[in-house]
Amino acid sequence: MSQSYQSIITLEPGKRSGKPCIRGLRITVYDVLSYLAAGMNDDEIVADVPGLTKADIRDCLAFAAERERQLLIAVCRHA
Repeated sequence: MSQSYQSIITLEPGKRSGKPCIRGLRITVYDVLSYLAAGMNDDEIVADVPGLTKADIRDCLAFAAERERQLLIAVCRHA
């Protein structure tokens, strides 16, 4: 899996309580995933969030997938 999100997703302690954000914007990965879960499509999200791109949305999904994979690995090691 490509990890191109690593240059896009940023963690800054003073911004949004240190949650993973997109390119230093105040939009978090969680925000984007919540919009998707609520049924918004890429075009609606991009129109609603200035500065966000469709590529950013894909990077949020890649970040979340990798984080889930890492969590599963950690749980399996401790089982």
